[in-house]
Amino acid sequence: MSDAGAVRVAFFGLLGSGNLGNHGSFEALLAFLRTRHPDFEISCVCSGPDEFERQYGIPAVAITWYQAHGPGRSRLDSVARKAFGKIADLVRMPRLLRAYDVVIVPGMGVFETTLRMRPWGWPYAQFLMALSAKLVGTKTAFVNVGANVAHERSLRWLFTSTARLASFRSYRDDYSRDSMQKMGVDTSRDDVYPDLAFALPEPVAPTSTVQQPPVVGLGVMTYYGTNADRSRADEVYAAYTAKIVEFARWLVDHGYRIRLVTGDPSDGSVVEAVDEDLRRTRPALVEDMLVIEPTETLGELMTQLAAVDIVVASRYHNVVAALKLSKPTISISYGTKSDILMEQMRLAEFRQSIQSLDVTRLIEQFSALEARATTLVPAMRARNAEFSAALDQQFDALSAALFGTDPVRRLAVDIEQGD
Repeated sequence: MSDAGAVRVAFFGLLGSGNLGNHGSFEALLAFLRTRHPDFEISCVCSGPDEFERQYGIPAVAITWYQAHGPGRSRLDSVARKAFGKIADLVRMPRLLRAYDVVIVPGMGVFETTLRMRPWGWPYAQFLMALSAKLVGTKTAFVNVGANVAHERSLRWLFTSTARLASFRSYRDDYSRDSMQKMGVDTSRDDVYPDLAFALPEPVAPTSTVQQPPVVGLGVMTYYGTNADRSRADEVYAAYTAKIVEFARWLVDHGYRIRLVTGDPSDGSVVEAVDEDLRRTRPALVEDMLVIEPTETLGELMTQLAAVDIVVASRYHNVVAALKLSKPTISISYGTKSDILMEQMRLAEFRQSIQSLDVTRLIEQFSALEARATTLVPAMRARNAEFSAALDQQFDALSAALFGTDPVRRLAVDIEQGD
């Protein structure tokens, strides 16, 4: 506890680096804390502290010594700094976490291997956080996180060791919980809830009396495959980008306006590829039929998607945002998590694997989805109501597990009972 007696909570994760999905999960939990526990002191330990502070006005520090001090003037100097940083973090992390009562990892795919990663990067940093917190008596909560079975021994050990050190764990789908169980973690006390993004407020859809062409939200990503694709990463990226460009041409040729959406700053290269191709091949159409507007938060992305009619997206949280808004959606899936989400929304037939993306089939799926849109939307709205209610239960459980009480709800009960 701080001198003032307030509970000190730190968020921990890849925040401040521009990933909209990570920020959306954080924003949902931030709203929960500010609503139900308004007196708590909130900080962040993240990968981009300066940018995070700029966006949210919340104090933040870097996860690692190397992030805090930056690279050296030469490659050799940078390598030396990284090596020193790994040693320095063994002392730095426990000292850092001693300042907090609770550390929360907000709903990211922190135990997933669906994209390329190195064990000594994020997985190691996450493990060191959990171990340090245990040593200094700070609680840790992994809230609505994603997982899959890691086949690399080093990753599996880091994931399972980190999970076992946590004070609280919940998952965003049964597959994630089952994956942790298969890797040897006791998940009998862990619960499953919908993705945290379903707790975000829904923006008001714009209204217009002017007849407009139908708008498609086309969500793109820089996809280089998984760890197994490292030797052919550029080939994987080029094949995916070419197919997205081909589909964008088809949309424009058939009278659809495209709003390109992303989920990470790195996705800009695919946006540029689509823009450059249409300017070269469809110069008379591109100005009126292509919209590109950068976003900084998942809330801003949802505001953009509120104005579209149909969504075709690759990034998981692009799909989540579209479904949250009850938009007819096609998922170009790079992981099981997207497939599960589409099944939960009863849209399983409107998905494809990113590894075997077929543009002809995508066009067929798009046409079928558009034809059935009016009948699908009411069912999606009903599922969203169920997700929202489930997340309210999650927040009750989180308050009880981490803080022992929910002061806002306790006050409401006391007033109702006349106490």
